[in-house]
Amino acid sequence: MTRTWDTVIAGGLVFDGTGAPPVVEDIAIKDGRIAARGADLDPEQAVRVIEAQGAWVMPGLLDIHTHLDLEVEFDPALREVVRHGTTTVLMSNCSLGLAYGNQRRNGEDPLVDCFARVENMPKPVLRKVAEKASWTSSAGYFSHLDDLPLGANVIPLIPHSMLRAQVMGLNGSVSRTAGEADLREMETLLEQAMTEGYAGFSTDSLPFHFLSEDPNRRVKIPSQFGQYNELKRLTAILRKHDRIWQATPPKDKPLAVFRNFLLTSGRLHGRPLKVTAVAALDVAANKSLKRLAMILSHLFNSPILKGHFRFQALAAPFKVFWDGPINPLAEEIPALRELNELDLEDVEGRKALLADPGFRDRFSRMWMTGKSGFGLARLKRMMRMETLAFDRDFEQMIFHAGGPDIWTGESFQQVFDRYRAWRSDPAFARTSREQGVFERLPESAETEPGFMLALFSEFDLGLRWWTVSANRDPEVIRELINHPLTLPGFNDSGAHITNMAFYDGNLRALKLAQEEGLERVTSQIRRLTREPADFLGVKAGRIEIGDCADITVIDPDALEAYDSEANSTFIWREDYGHEQMVNRSDGVVKTVLVAGEPVYEAGEFTPAAGRTPLGRALRHESWSGGRAKPEVLAAE
Repeated sequence: MTRTWDTVIAGGLVFDGTGAPPVVEDIAIKDGRIAARGADLDPEQAVRVIEAQGAWVMPGLLDIHTHLDLEVEFDPALREVVRHGTTTVLMSNCSLGLAYGNQRRNGEDPLVDCFARVENMPKPVLRKVAEKASWTSSAGYFSHLDDLPLGANVIPLIPHSMLRAQVMGLNGSVSRTAGEADLREMETLLEQAMTEGYAGFSTDSLPFHFLSEDPNRRVKIPSQFGQYNELKRLTAILRKHDRIWQATPPKDKPLAVFRNFLLTSGRLHGRPLKVTAVAALDVAANKSLKRLAMILSHLFNSPILKGHFRFQALAAPFKVFWDGPINPLAEEIPALRELNELDLEDVEGRKALLADPGFRDRFSRMWMTGKSGFGLARLKRMMRMETLAFDRDFEQMIFHAGGPDIWTGESFQQVFDRYRAWRSDPAFARTSREQGVFERLPESAETEPGFMLALFSEFDLGLRWWTVSANRDPEVIRELINHPLTLPGFNDSGAHITNMAFYDGNLRALKLAQEEGLERVTSQIRRLTREPADFLGVKAGRIEIGDCADITVIDPDALEAYDSEANSTFIWREDYGHEQMVNRSDGVVKTVLVAGEPVYEAGEFTPAAGRTPLGRALRHESWSGGRAKPEVLAAE
C-alpha cells in the first residue's frame, strides 16, 4: 500500500505560532514539510503515527541568545537544547563566534583569547576547535555548518570582536584605533556576509569582558574598542539589509547606552534598525535597572523616534554557580578579577595572590564598600542602586558542594555566624569535619572578607556555591517575558558551562504562562516561536502547510509538575574533558521533530540525532542563493 504521508501527529492540541486559539487536530508530514492539517486525517495514509492526545503540539521553540558555537562542533545534534523542545538557536552573540574560522596568525589565537574568560570555556576545548576550524571566511562558515549533521537549526551572526581581529589582527584590534582603511574593510566583509544570508551582527560593551592570554590579560575584548563612528557605519549596513544588531549595553555609562541605541531610530536614520539587547533583568543589587530599561524601550519604540528595539528577557531566576572565586560576575570586581585572570590550572598562583597582604587589603576594601560607615556608597547600597551585578550578600550566597556536607544548602551567613560562635565555644561546631575546617581558618576569618578569602584558600576551585543575582521575584519575571517590548527566549545556552544552565528557559516561560490559563499559553508560544523568527527574518516558528516540520510535543501535566531547580545537575563531558551544568526536563517534552524526523522521543534521542543532517543553517529570508532578492535590492 502506498502511503500518502511519512508521519501523522494525531489528536494533539495544536498551537500554530500565530497566536490563534489552539485546535485539536492532526498534522501530516511529507518530505520534511507540513503537508496537511485537519481534525480527522486518515492514519492509515501515514508510514508512522505519533499519538499526541492530551499533549500540546507547537512549532519548535527558538533560543534567541546562545553561545553554542563550540558545542555545535562537538555535538552537532545540540542535544542539550533539543531535549527542551528548542529546534532553532541564534549563535555568535556578544561579539564572539566562528564566522572567520582559523584566525591564528603571528602567535595570536583570538578564539582562545576571547572566549576563555568571557564565556568561562576550558582552554583545551577552545584550542581543539581552533585547530579544526579550516574555513577562513564567512561564506566558508556557512558551508561548514551546511555539512554538519545538525539536530537543530542554527542562525549564526557576524561577531564584532572576530571581525575586528580579522581586519586588524587581535593585538591591533585592542591596541590602536581603527583607521579609514580598517573601517572600509570591515564594511566590505559585513556587507558580504549580509549578501550571504547572515541574520545580523553582534557587539559587546559590557565592561567586564576581558582577554585571557598574555600580554592581554588585563585588556578588554576587541568589540570594546569599537568607537561610536565604527558602530554607526557597520549598523548602517544592517539597516540597509533589514538585519538585526544584537548588543550588550555599556551598562555603567547611561549616556553611551542612550547614544548607541539611538541608532535604532528610523526618524533619525531614515529607516528603523532592529536591535535586540541583553539587559532586561531584575538585578538584585540595582532595582532601578529594570525600570530604566523599560523607559528606554518605550522611548526608542515611540512615534517620536520610530525605532525597532527589544530587550531580551530570561524566564528564570538568574542563578549562577561559582567555582571558588571563578565566575563571570567576578570579572566586574577588580579584586576578584585578579583571581580570574589566572588560568584555572594555576593553583599556586591563586595561593600566592590570596596570601599577598596588598591583595587581601584590596579585597577587604572592595567587599566592605557600602556596607559600613556613611557616604554615597552606603546610600546607593541601601537604595539598591549599586552598579555591581553581584551584591555580596552572605544571606544570598548558598553552599552547594566541596565543603563539609552539612554546609550544602546553607547560606554563607549561617556558616559564618556558626564559625564566629565557635571561636568562643567549640561546641558550636556541628561535625568533626566542620570542626577541622574551623580550626584551620585564620583569625582574620572573623570578618566577612576574611572569611571569603579563607574559604578560597582552603578549598580553591573545589568549593562550589551559588547566588541569584537577578530575577528573584517570579512576578517580575512574568512581567518581563510578557511585555510587548521584550523578546523572551534569552537562555544563554552553551555559555559558562559550570556556572549556569538555562537551556530550559523556554519551558519555564511556558510553565509561568500555564499558571494563567490557555490564552496566555497561546500568546507565550507565539512569543517563543513566530515572533522571534519574524524579528530575526528567518523561516521558522510556524505550523502552516508547506513549512518545514520543526515541531515540539509537550505533556502539559508534566510541565505543570516540572521543577527546574530540582533538575539541574552536573555531567562529565568526555569531549570537553570537563564538567558541564545541564537541566533535565525529561517527561515534559514528549517528542521533538526537526525537518519531520523525530530527534527526541520519550526521553531518548533517536539514531538520527547527530548522524543525519536534519537541522539547517538558516539564512535570512531575503537570501536567494548568494544575493538578495531583486525586489529587496530595488527597495534599498
